[in-house]
Amino acid sequence: MAIALVAPAIMGAAPASPAPMRIFIASDSTAQDYKPERYPQSGWGTMLRCAVAPNVSVENRAIGGRSTNSFIREGRLDTIAADLRKGDTLLIQFGHNDASIDKPERYTTIDQYRANLRRFLDVASRAGAKAVILTPVARRDFKDGVEQPSFPTYADAARQVARETRTPLIDLGKTSQAWVQAAGPDAAKGYYLHYTGAAGAPGYPAGVADDTHFSEIGARRVADLVATGLHRLKLPIARYVTPGTPALTRATPAGGPSCG
Repeated sequence: MAIALVAPAIMGAAPASPAPMRIFIASDSTAQDYKPERYPQSGWGTMLRCAVAPNVSVENRAIGGRSTNSFIREGRLDTIAADLRKGDTLLIQFGHNDASIDKPERYTTIDQYRANLRRFLDVASRAGAKAVILTPVARRDFKDGVEQPSFPTYADAARQVARETRTPLIDLGKTSQAWVQAAGPDAAKGYYLHYTGAAGAPGYPAGVADDTHFSEIGARRVADLVATGLHRLKLPIARYVTPGTPALTRATPAGGPSCG
């Protein structure tokens, strides 16, 4: 009788829900979350939420104007260290501001950059989290119709650190360069902040021409590149990331970070 009673209970049990997981993002303005009044400026970290399963949350700690040096100096890495725990994934993407030699509060030499990346990796290791290094995402920078590599010396340094430490790498610099090249000089403007005053963009009433920061659609496309890279890695988080979702590949803006 006991066996007969137990068996149906097991067969009828609901499958266990996947354990909660978290993706932390340490980066700059290309990835950060923005308030509605800054629209259409958008970060890929915001849109990455449209590629993850319901059990995954994205802790976007990206902040504009920061290099590896200033991010660490301001205590932002310490804050991540305090919050990070076993099972989390830490995405690390810097380079745009590290290269700002005319801004000493940001500038980071290549040797410092490599050492700083290792500090981020150490934080993840001590917490039992998985770290992923990303090369800096592409700017729109065409010469004679050819999209140029963005921050190549920093990208090479990131690849070197990933190789030497056996850290998973998403070569976002290369994949985003190819994406911009495929779009071409004119169409690629739609992925960045190129608006006239007549366009009525809330964050830019006088218009803007910016080849570094992303429009809503641009941020969605870059998030899809990151999601594709994550999905291909041999990490626990990979099975909970789905590239190519309708929210990331939509052709028209939603007017905000909606994943619907």
